[in-house]
Amino acid sequence: MSSELSPTARALRTLEILQNRPGTTADQLAERLGVTERAARRYVGILREAGIPVESERGPHGGYRLGRGTRLPPVAFTQAEALGLVMAVLDGRPAATDVDDLVGAALAKVIQALPESIGRQAAALREHAWAAPDRYSTRPDPATTSALVAAVAARRRVLITYRSEAGNEWETEVDPWAVVVRSGRWYLLCHSHRANAIRTYRVDRVHAIQQTTHPFEPPADLDPVAVLEENLGIGWEFSARVVFHAPLAEVAPWIRRPMGRLEESRDGCVLVGSTTNPAMYAQEWLASVPFPFRVEGGPELRAAAAEVAARFTAAVS
Repeated sequence: MSSELSPTARALRTLEILQNRPGTTADQLAERLGVTERAARRYVGILREAGIPVESERGPHGGYRLGRGTRLPPVAFTQAEALGLVMAVLDGRPAATDVDDLVGAALAKVIQALPESIGRQAAALREHAWAAPDRYSTRPDPATTSALVAAVAARRRVLITYRSEAGNEWETEVDPWAVVVRSGRWYLLCHSHRANAIRTYRVDRVHAIQQTTHPFEPPADLDPVAVLEENLGIGWEFSARVVFHAPLAEVAPWIRRPMGRLEESRDGCVLVGSTTNPAMYAQEWLASVPFPFRVEGGPELRAAAAEVAARFTAAVS
């Protein structure tokens, strides 16, 4: 189908691709257009001749991208795109039904700019659909989040001030590898120079950030989501060690990533991790696992488990 397009149509298609995918390389552009790399570069040249600044960068993270300040045609949504956008916003931000909410105000502006027929359906969806808030989700400060993402993009070490759930506060220099959203919470995946180890910090608990001049290189082939999940239960204030008297394969589906790492043992399996909240770990996480277990450590988790056990014992006495 692409071979039937005129050069002008292909140039406009090139513009659309670079809008949606900054950093597209010449071979990727050629594949999407269904032409040779030489032809793809020719369409980039047509855009430049028309006064549209298309920048090119070399290297593994290079490619074509539109220059800042490029004036583009108004964004046009299809009905499915508009309704899908409203649904995604309400799913991730239930408070967006309120126009006084920051995201709600932005969503109202988007809906108002839509064509009448599509905008009417999007407005009705927003007005009459309800979303139950997730009590575990967090909303970090947009400016802090943006500063961390900028440091990730620039590959510059930052100095952050962090406050734990227990109220303890400290400063640490970190190499910010990625910002990851998981189950309604925003995390900074990084290498902490204070701990000399990988750490996952809640972005909503970062209270100050200062970018340094020190560059860094993230690990090659980094999978931010996988590494985050592997490290969610590591490095926190209180240790956790729980022995389960059941096979690892049966226990594993009940263990959340933040609880720690599950290992084979002689009598079943053992969970090794850490937490900032032993009470929550015991009464919400461990209490939901339907297998016999013994809390070996640490002392804070043992005390929290004993308190939960006492409450349940009193409930049936």
